[in-house]
Amino acid sequence: MYRYTIIAIGRMKNQSLSELCDDFSKRLKRSGNFELLELKDGDIESEGDRILEALGKRKGARVYAMAEEGKTRTSAGLAKELYALQGQPAVFIIGGAYGLSPAVKAKADVLFALSPLTFTHEIARMLLCEQLYRAVSINAGSKYHHA
Repeated sequence: MYRYTIIAIGRMKNQSLSELCDDFSKRLKRSGNFELLELKDGDIESEGDRILEALGKRKGARVYAMAEEGKTRTSAGLAKELYALQGQPAVFIIGGAYGLSPAVKAKADVLFALSPLTFTHEIARMLLCEQLYRAVSINAGSKYHHA
């Protein structure tokens, strides 16, 4: 059983992206424990403080900070990495418009990049939700992933 949390800064303003995130969130909640925690935006330091406070309530979790300097993975590679957690919770952090504070990046176990391209935080959130669902589907042997 997986336990995934996404901590994201800011509200989803784009209705289409919000609906896609909601759809993948519902799918993820059907077969495991999934939470999407939305924190208020602000300056990078105050956002970092709110993120660190939220992380303090999630002891024992493997922390993935979404960062452009992070390592990319294939979908199958991410699925394998998450499967190896064997039920350990995983937290994925998406910063606001200006990224993540150095304190948050230092607290992370993994710096993770979705792509070498830069995305808005809303698109990054939608992509991460989809990739987590894809990883769960790969690990369950479902036909969602066609590779």
